[in-house]
Amino acid sequence: MAEKKTISAKVYNQAGEEVSKISLNPDIWGIEPHKQVMFDAVQVYRSNLRQATAKTKVRHEVRGGGRKPWRQKGTGRARVGSNRSPIWVGGGTVFGPDGNQNYKLSQNKLAHRLALKSALSTKAKDGLVVVDKLDLKEIKTKEFHTILKNLKAENKALVVVNELDINLLASANNLNWVKIVLPNNVCVYDLLNVDTVIIEKEAVEKIEEALA
Repeated sequence: MAEKKTISAKVYNQAGEEVSKISLNPDIWGIEPHKQVMFDAVQVYRSNLRQATAKTKVRHEVRGGGRKPWRQKGTGRARVGSNRSPIWVGGGTVFGPDGNQNYKLSQNKLAHRLALKSALSTKAKDGLVVVDKLDLKEIKTKEFHTILKNLKAENKALVVVNELDINLLASANNLNWVKIVLPNNVCVYDLLNVDTVIIEKEAVEKIEEALA
């Protein structure tokens, strides 16, 4: 049986300088991406965000229609019982949304794990930046933006930290193209929806522990 190719990644500090290297698990960061399961995972994520707020009124909910528009016979027109009829302008809707729609989808665990590994492997080829530690002494958006520039992540970025820090969260609050998550909250949609994934060294280890 052929040995699996080892994968290594450079580890940078906040100034964008290379400080060391880290070995990545090839079973997680080096597989051939499975496009279908990634597509399914994105569909599940987006569908489960939907809310069944759309609703139209059916015949009995439309205002009016208490009186018969004209008498049953003698007018030469078709008989009509109510102006709330769906065939009338302003009448009820027949097959519109009723507010009880269920958009929930699911994906089995094995497929979801494969989708996550596929997305991580996609980013490992292009768009992964490993940083030793992200640490801000105070809340400063400008300082955090400078760190992102140093790491060459000026477009949409996902930042995976080992622990949430209030200074980091508040500093990134005004950067609407940056999302900060913990290792256990990384999802396929977020990985594929950004240009760069910045991940702390300790967070890499946690992800590998969860997916090993």
